[in-house]
Amino acid sequence: MILLSLLLVSLSLAAQVATVGGGRFQKGDDPAWSEYGFDDSSWLEVSFDQAWETLGLERVNGIGWYRIHVVIPSSLKKGVVEAIMLDMGAIDDSDQTWINGHPVGKTGTFPEDPGGYSSEYGKRRYYIVDPRWVRWDQDNVIAVRVYNFGDPGGFYRGAFNLVKPSLKDFAKLSLVADQGGYKAVLASSVKTSGTLDISITDVMTGTPEVSRKQKVTVGAWKEKQLLYPLAPQKRLKLTYTDPRFDEILEAEVCAPYILTPPAPAEPRYNGPLVFGVRPGSPVIFRLAFSGDKPMKYAVEGLPEGVVLDPEKGVLSGSCSQAGDYPLVFTATNDKGSAKACFTLKVGEQIGLTPPMGWNSWNCWALSVSQEKVMASAAAMINRGLADYGYSYINIDDAWEAEERTPDGRIEANEKFPDMKALGDWLHSNGLKFGIYSSPGDFTCGGYPGSLDHERQDAEVWNSWGVDYLKYDWCGYNKIFEAGRDKSEAAFIRPYLKMQQFLREQPRDIFYSLCQYGWGRVWEWGAFIDANSWRTSHDINDSWESLYDNGFERQLGLHPYAGPGHWNDPDMLIVGKVGWSSSLRDSRLTPDEQYTHISLWSLLAANMLIGCDLSQIDDFTFNLLCNNEVNAVNQDTLGHQAHQDVVEDGMQIWSRDLYDGSYAVGIFNLNEVSVPVRLDGALAKIGLKAEKARDLWRQKDIETDSEYLIPPHGVLYVRVQSR
Repeated sequence: MILLSLLLVSLSLAAQVATVGGGRFQKGDDPAWSEYGFDDSSWLEVSFDQAWETLGLERVNGIGWYRIHVVIPSSLKKGVVEAIMLDMGAIDDSDQTWINGHPVGKTGTFPEDPGGYSSEYGKRRYYIVDPRWVRWDQDNVIAVRVYNFGDPGGFYRGAFNLVKPSLKDFAKLSLVADQGGYKAVLASSVKTSGTLDISITDVMTGTPEVSRKQKVTVGAWKEKQLLYPLAPQKRLKLTYTDPRFDEILEAEVCAPYILTPPAPAEPRYNGPLVFGVRPGSPVIFRLAFSGDKPMKYAVEGLPEGVVLDPEKGVLSGSCSQAGDYPLVFTATNDKGSAKACFTLKVGEQIGLTPPMGWNSWNCWALSVSQEKVMASAAAMINRGLADYGYSYINIDDAWEAEERTPDGRIEANEKFPDMKALGDWLHSNGLKFGIYSSPGDFTCGGYPGSLDHERQDAEVWNSWGVDYLKYDWCGYNKIFEAGRDKSEAAFIRPYLKMQQFLREQPRDIFYSLCQYGWGRVWEWGAFIDANSWRTSHDINDSWESLYDNGFERQLGLHPYAGPGHWNDPDMLIVGKVGWSSSLRDSRLTPDEQYTHISLWSLLAANMLIGCDLSQIDDFTFNLLCNNEVNAVNQDTLGHQAHQDVVEDGMQIWSRDLYDGSYAVGIFNLNEVSVPVRLDGALAKIGLKAEKARDLWRQKDIETDSEYLIPPHGVLYVRVQSR
């Protein structure tokens, strides 16, 4: 028998925390279940350390309720602030919570909400409870309405707590971009009066420029908004103190700042040093030289059947003889010339470095069209991203006609009038063509999937010139759930089937599995000849999502990555995104965006840009087009970084590179800047550096110096170790 009510035995003021271990559960939905007086005695008794599916319940895809009975001692209301906080941990997937019939919080959205369902499965819930709603020293009912989609569901990460809150529990200080500056928002559920310290420094030099104090008062359940102009390359830091509390609130932000030095006017090679193609398959490769245009290109050592367009710098043709072909690229403009050594590897392995390119989903989602794809493809060339190795143009969902032809052929809808012409144009410019489908009967967007049409679809894509397939589990999930087989083989089966038909085509098609890391795909992806596989859920432009996909979901996965087979934490979330016809700037701070690109570079991750390239700004361009950062991602050794240190809100990740050096990211996950002495940080991972180079600033730096790493920011270095 699971204990339903919390037994608060000798709860002392010193502890000021009580643990809730279980409650009662019922499938279904009824507004009356939030009320204090509802009789829940017939409900199922559950523990909070198990998911719904492990408690003898049938699978719950939908709504269920918890009701938790708890005695809350009046000792918790003694002190400065008379209130308590529910620290409920993470709930899969969305919840609404009441206490004694009063709503106290909501995280995520439900299907009936405007905009529909959105999951917050990994987000911890902290809900402040108004003391007027509490039945002190008596029975209280906490009612939690949960919407779950997919295993696992509900509470299953263990007990949650009743907490005597601190200032940080009641009040929040944040900074958001607004009207050429940043808007500070101080919000509080209790009245607070204190002092706001404002400082502005130069990002590049660290020179203080503004330092002043401001008195602030915020009423209960109110917020104060203050606007601070902020010029480019300036960092704003706010510190709020309330004399009643020991804690302080801090927030930092900076205006976009460019660390990457301008590329020289003379040619410079920025692309991968190796490219794999199967014997007889089309060679599609663009020489990635930056510098003033026009430019003339030449290549020494080309195998028979492969030719160069000397005006565009595009390799095409095919080579039937397997082998490694050492090539020398040369690019010349009116400022000078440059050479680069390169290897064309003709063999069975493709995807020898992680793919770099663009995907339509994070900007356009279901509103994608051929016109929008062409605009981003043209911008990839004209804006210069193709000069840094970006080459894939991938159309995500919503290109498909609503129905197949009578003979089962897949066709494009009216938004894509000529797929073959699009593919031909991309190839003529040295770009590659990507497409999307699902092993189910429908895609995530409700368009026809490839189920029972795998051979037909592979043949159609070949006729269009497709070079990349993103194959999304989404539509297959109902088939998987309907079957009894939940083994590893059941996850593999639909992907192995499509791979068979892809390999029958007379062209290389990079095979990207998109199934969110289910079934431990990294353990078998390479054995079915997949070239990359998603290791996480869909990413969005929030710090929480970036942290989960990039830091948490990549732990321990480095042994499974290597040339031809890559872990994929999802697409890039910089620039203008929106997942709709309406675009906006990424909600990541500039520091978070530097962390994002640094981490994906270290992880040898797919570098697929998610923004509209036709609207790319200088800051985003320089994030994406730092040749030294990208060189780590494209390193021919292909070793993914591993986490070496977790300490005081800091993490260090490193990977070894083909030339014997190491790429090291020192990440500050704290909310404020942290000083770090470089040699001390390197010593923690067993490195004693002879030389260190700041990859973003592209300059050598002292190893025995201290560097200030901004909140959610990074110091990204390449080191030669003794």
